[in-house]
Amino acid sequence: MKDSPLHPTSLASDARLAFKVLTVNVHKGFTSFNRRFMLHELREAVRQVAADVVFLQEVLGTHQRHASRVRNFPAQPHYEFLADSIWNQYAYGRNAVYDSGHHGNALLSKFPIVHFENHDISVAGPERRGMLHCVLQPPQLATPVHAICVHLGLQEAHRHHQLHRLAALVRSLPEGDPIIVAGDFNDWRGRAHSLLLREAGLREVFVHSFGRAVRTFPATMPLLPLDRIYVRGVVVHAPVPLPRRPWSRLSDHAPLAAEIAL
Repeated sequence: MKDSPLHPTSLASDARLAFKVLTVNVHKGFTSFNRRFMLHELREAVRQVAADVVFLQEVLGTHQRHASRVRNFPAQPHYEFLADSIWNQYAYGRNAVYDSGHHGNALLSKFPIVHFENHDISVAGPERRGMLHCVLQPPQLATPVHAICVHLGLQEAHRHHQLHRLAALVRSLPEGDPIIVAGDFNDWRGRAHSLLLREAGLREVFVHSFGRAVRTFPATMPLLPLDRIYVRGVVVHAPVPLPRRPWSRLSDHAPLAAEIAL
């Protein structure tokens, strides 16, 4: 299939399936510098986007200390709290484990998740990173859709290694299957674009449409383009603009959204 940009209003015209994706680093449910717990407000904002597939990074599985100290802290894992009754399918990949609990990447989906696997892509040292690979099976399609949620390291040498791991995973998937990779790449230098295009055929939605990645960090005044949505094997793709508020006060990262047609 050929990737090409198209306005979101015309995405469904010639496609077998059109849907919306959203990616956001939820910062464990807290605002920048952990000033306020905003998971309830974040859930409402995620709902308002009406995405079919949601990629989450830094989402808590459990945290005993916060649960005992923070008012309105959910009893269930945060990915289940965010999914609520809207996304009846979800998967979680635990990356960082500590005395009080753990956090990682998660995927919420309105399509059935028929298989998922969390890949540990951590490099030596305390920083734990992963990529969560989910295989979705929309009822309208004969082929599955691969959704890969990633959170890469802060050090460039680590990211370089992790990008090669991501490219290898994508190359291992069936050539005709649609692939969406989204998350926090921490790639402020923009090195990921050419590497992923060259080694895995992945194209970043915003770079393809606007010529550059979108600045997403810090959310209050974005300076660095850290978050991305890459695709391969889709008919068309188009960025979806999101309002600055309320997102600028919900996390330290601004979200990204895109319309995808298969």
